[in-house]
This record gives sequence, C-alpha cells and structure tokens, in this order.
Amino acid sequence: MGWFSVLILGIIAAVIAKLILRQRVGWFLTIVLGVIGALLGGWISQLFFGQNLLDANGFWSLVSWFWAVVGALIVLAIFGALSGRRR
Repeated sequence: MGWFSVLILGIIAAVIAKLILRQRVGWFLTIVLGVIGALLGGWISQLFFGQNLLDANGFWSLVSWFWAVVGALIVLAIFGALSGRRR
C-alpha cells in the first residue's frame, strides 16, 4: 500500500475517531492527527502482531483499519488531554 492509501486510511480513521471521541477540533487538525494516528496504529500493529500497514493488501485488511482507528483514537485522545489542560 502506498502513501496515498495511508493518507486516505488516516483521513477515514480520523473521522471515525472524531465521531467516537466527540472532540471539538477543526477538521484539518483532525485529519493531520488521524494520519499520524494511522501511522502509529500501523507501527503498533507491525511491532506486536507482524501486520504491516504498508503491504500490498493492507488497505483492504480489516486489521489495518482497526489499528488505524485505534492509533487515531490514541493520538486524538492525547491531543484532547493536552489541549484541555491548557485552557
């Protein structure tokens, strides 16, 4: 899977994570954090389970989608916790 696919997966994972967490974050920031989260989820998946997010079938794999959403949830939750403390 190429970087464009990771970008699309990260955008979709960001939207799902934003709907789950119900955060008041702008859409552009949500997308950026979601792509970072998708990469984090892919890294976690590869580290613990050997599932590579960037392999040929990664975009269509439910495992890749799951870990991308988990990574986006982690990144958005951390961002929400850090930005909530500042206000």
